Amino acid sequence: MAAAHGLPVLDLSAFDAGAEERSVFLRSLREAALGPGFFYLTGHGIGPALTRDVLKLSRQFFALPEPDTLAIEMIKSPHFRGYNRAGFEHTQGKPDWREQVDIGAEREALPVDRSAPAWLRLQGPNQWPAALPDLKPVLLHYQAEVTVLAIRVLRAFAAALDQPDDIFEPIYTPAPNQLLKIIRYPGRDPDQSDQGVGAHKDSGFVTILLQDEVAGLQVEADGGWIEAPPLPGSFVVNIGEILEIASNGLLRANVHRVVSPPAGSDRLSVAFFLGARLDATVRPLQLSPELSRLARGVTQDPLNPLFRDVGKNYLKSRLRSHPDVARRHHADLLEGEPASSEPASAY
Repeated sequence: MAAAHGLPVLDLSAFDAGAEERSVFLRSLREAALGPGFFYLTGHGIGPALTRDVLKLSRQFFALPEPDTLAIEMIKSPHFRGYNRAGFEHTQGKPDWREQVDIGAEREALPVDRSAPAWLRLQGPNQWPAALPDLKPVLLHYQAEVTVLAIRVLRAFAAALDQPDDIFEPIYTPAPNQLLKIIRYPGRDPDQSDQGVGAHKDSGFVTILLQDEVAGLQVEADGGWIEAPPLPGSFVVNIGEILEIASNGLLRANVHRVVSPPAGSDRLSVAFFLGARLDATVRPLQLSPELSRLARGVTQDPLNPLFRDVGKNYLKSRLRSHPDVARRHHADLLEGEPASSEPASAY
């Protein structure tokens, strides 16, 4: 297993190769999971032309006049889709200095029913900028491609846990939770807060991150933070809270943050989050005795409780991160805990 900048580098093509190469890859994947929980991924099969187009169009969007970006401002969407100005998303109660567009699966909104599970309100259409019509087809194409990639990574994690490759399939098919974010981190002066995005964990199965050439991502480790600068041709992959819950902490969602670039520069990234269906419940896997001994238990954090009900866990994150949207569209949910649901299925 190679390493770059403190994080391991894994070649996904080995997962589909011969038995010996696959075995070496899965061992390296387990080591990465037990270590930083983050790694660079090569051999992923997504061509450079597509990633270049995604970064180019993302930069074009953030260069649009303000009226054009604000035309799709997230405050207009009860489904938490659209554009956020810098400082409008919060982590641990503090504003993140980044502007971004949130894009989910293109699905029709469901009628609002106060007696139904609250997470049903998350389903709905995206907002797209009329001033940049090329953005929609490219990002939806990229979302489809990176969804396939994320499922391949998920199958590899299952195999690394000595489970059938498709063990998680019942809780993400036929409609996984997909979230794509195009993000720009403006530069800041040294006397300003450097919180591009504050320390946090991701809530889904896995995250697939595309970076431009500017560094800023940091991963928590014993004794400090590991820098994760861009590695050309690779993605950064990290474990989400669903895998932590399912594996009893053998696969742990690790804390990470982004530090703002210096004044006069900016940083662009595109993050894709693959999650389970919102109506699913995460059940613990039956691990072998050998792997069970390595399990560290699910993180117990009163400030970030983890729920096995996927919709409840995801809604919790959305309400906290976007208080302006929550107040406008979901004020009734702020009076108490979001409604839970009975599981439609589990694995």
